[in-house]
Amino acid sequence: MGITTTNQVGVLLSFFFISYFLSLFCHAANLSTQGNSIKDGQTVKSEGENFELGFFGNSSARYVGIWYSIPEPSVIWVANREKPISDKSGVLSIGENGNLTVFDGNNVSVWSSNVSIASTNTTAKLDHSGNLILSGSDNKVYWESFNVSTDTFLPGMKVKVNAEEGENRFFTSWKSADDPSAGAYSMGIDPRASPQIVIWEGENRRWRSGHWDRQIFSGVPNMTGSYLYGFGLSDSENGSRYFTYTPINTTDKLKFRIRWDGYEEQLRWDEYKGDGGEWTLIQYQPSNDCDFYNKCGDFGVCSAADSPNICKCMKGFVPRNADQWNRGNWSGGCVRRTELQCQREISNVTGENDGEDGFFDLPCMKLPDFADLETLGFTEDCSDKCLKNCSCTAYTNVNGIGCMIWKGDLVDVQHFKRGGNTLHIRLAHSELGGKNKLSTLVIIIIVVAGVLVLGVFVFLLWRFKTKQKVLPTVSSTSCRKSHHDLPIFERSTSRELSTDLSGSVDVTIEGDQASRPELPLFNFNCVITATDNFCEENKLGEGGFGAVYKGNIPGGQEIAVKRLSRRSTQGLDEFKNEIILLAKLQHRNLVRLLGCCIQGEEKMLIYEYMPNKSLDCFLFDPTKQTILDWRKRFTIIEGIARGLLYLHRDSRLRIIHRDLKASNILLDEDMNPKISDFGMARIFGGNQDEANTNRVVGTYGYMSPEYAMEGLFSVKSDVYSFGVLLLEIVSGRRNTSFRLSEYSSLIGYVWHLWNEEKAMELVDPSIRDSCPRDEALRCIQVGMLCVQDSATLRPTMSSVVLMLESEAVTLPLPRQPNFTSMRGSFVDTESHTAGHEIASSNDLTVTMVFGR
Repeated sequence: MGITTTNQVGVLLSFFFISYFLSLFCHAANLSTQGNSIKDGQTVKSEGENFELGFFGNSSARYVGIWYSIPEPSVIWVANREKPISDKSGVLSIGENGNLTVFDGNNVSVWSSNVSIASTNTTAKLDHSGNLILSGSDNKVYWESFNVSTDTFLPGMKVKVNAEEGENRFFTSWKSADDPSAGAYSMGIDPRASPQIVIWEGENRRWRSGHWDRQIFSGVPNMTGSYLYGFGLSDSENGSRYFTYTPINTTDKLKFRIRWDGYEEQLRWDEYKGDGGEWTLIQYQPSNDCDFYNKCGDFGVCSAADSPNICKCMKGFVPRNADQWNRGNWSGGCVRRTELQCQREISNVTGENDGEDGFFDLPCMKLPDFADLETLGFTEDCSDKCLKNCSCTAYTNVNGIGCMIWKGDLVDVQHFKRGGNTLHIRLAHSELGGKNKLSTLVIIIIVVAGVLVLGVFVFLLWRFKTKQKVLPTVSSTSCRKSHHDLPIFERSTSRELSTDLSGSVDVTIEGDQASRPELPLFNFNCVITATDNFCEENKLGEGGFGAVYKGNIPGGQEIAVKRLSRRSTQGLDEFKNEIILLAKLQHRNLVRLLGCCIQGEEKMLIYEYMPNKSLDCFLFDPTKQTILDWRKRFTIIEGIARGLLYLHRDSRLRIIHRDLKASNILLDEDMNPKISDFGMARIFGGNQDEANTNRVVGTYGYMSPEYAMEGLFSVKSDVYSFGVLLLEIVSGRRNTSFRLSEYSSLIGYVWHLWNEEKAMELVDPSIRDSCPRDEALRCIQVGMLCVQDSATLRPTMSSVVLMLESEAVTLPLPRQPNFTSMRGSFVDTESHTAGHEIASSNDLTVTMVFGR
């Protein structure tokens, strides 16, 4: 019995000892007003145990902080950074007023969350992302450590960007490597023009990232690498936007921080390095001498590749102090050598330098600081905007940002080997070669040499032409003289095109010959004249078929000429296909084909001219998006739907377009949509619903799953493309812009918002407040129905038009996308509503995909 009693006492003592020991280190996951305080020596771990909350520091300076729970702890947030506790008697708990509070050994508060709380019944929780959250019993969040950061930016944080509030210095460095009190450096966002990350030393700038163009920070040329993947700028929330960061691998332990010595660095924890793992440096800034702010002074350009003489003045500028500049002191910068025209006019100074100012291009540049974003009218140009303002010294037009101009000095400009943007600097006429002070002898030599060279060129050209048969051409000068004398049309009609096209233009539909189209054949010389010999100034754009030019034929009618390129990935089949289809189709929402022109190897299609070009020119251009208000967008959606309905049901032939996308929707002078580019279209017989092809053509992002992977297409393929296009019109964002995001596509993003009942967040921020909520949500739901994985679940275009135009129709709920394009993975277990076309079963073949 004595031995037994002794053993029992030993076991009990051991149990109490272990329990007491563990209480020093393990603690409840939450703090509440009912207790659960954290004493120095205890810690709380987050969900997933990636982060810990507790006390750290030396014995005479103790702080409450959060750190990564790894063998090499890394503090990412500090509470009482300005008031350390001098011993280990500190406690973190929730005070009587419901706030998180740090008390020293005398029960004196050294730090508090210090927010107004309606209820004192609060709870603090460290979540999986490292965010310490204080919330009430109703789950209302009163305070977050992510909103009062110290020196570290983590995935999941949101940094506010608000132009009205100005600079947001969100992060402050430590005072030294061991002292977490506020140091001399801060890091945050400057929202001017387009947001950029800035490091400040006191009130002075030390480094900046360059402007955000919706993909990268333009001043970080190597940002295209995967290590910087994940930056994003959220849509506007109450006038503010937020920068976030999402890593490629969500399990990675990452952090960005502003170090105590003023350098920003990105680190990733590599558990396979060293003894149990270590932090790996991914990138840091400033990374070279040119990265330091305005290294070469005003109007200077810094190029790290030209070390040691890294600074040069811009063209048209000279060093402000030549002696200092030559000794390597570039801080004085450069000054303009010749005054601008408008400056001379203000000063009433005239002379040999009179002439209009112009622009000189500097490619591959980190754009200057302090830009202003300009809103352009429909007919305005960014360069004209700059020239009209005498204080404007440079401009650029950046995709994803728009027209930016600079007034006054150009500061912090850097030249890159690759990347960057083209900066157009404003110079006086003489600096651009307006007046060359050459001697008379030099001028005579140049003139004589030019005449000799020209004579040799003319002789060789004459010899060349006598040996080869060439196509007839008309010079732009002679064209203008004989413009009214040239016939517009050839005598032959399109019934005689078969010889010119080296084959019949008959179209076969399930074994039957369709009637040939009656189509005017334009005179070749007339087309040459109308386009000024295909002058570059008349070029409207270029696609897979070839270039498109604007022209004017006698009588003043404007035309668009689509010229088949010899290098085109499309060819004669597509040319004939478009002639056949558009000659037979007439609808207000289809582009009108006026005729064609064939001369030797030259093949051209003549269309009505669309002055507003294509939908994508407005939809994805941030400077023009506002032109498309909700009413215009809804009208465009309806017009496209009616055009497709005509192709699928109401035309003499059933047509599958196969390449419906924003760039193939043209807009007339009233912004009415017209479907164009029928080179890829296929014709079905009256009773045919589906077919398969060995060559998949079209544009990735708009292809339906069954077509992209199996070559199986039907009217439902166009419905899918329409659904993608509808969602793009509503959101103002490309489907492919989500390719590297967690959602993988616009469809995935829409489903996320739909499932979270936040569908209105999809609407383009520029029109969100002015669009009817019910109408916008109806459009989004119709779009989701159109992009369902299974073709049999998608509505027909007749149903789509009805759903869009009638509020009385009850819309079915869409299914969650599977994000797969393999038809075999679709299992349709539910019956389908009446009116949906059921695809027939055809034998399938292995296909090769040719995206464009």
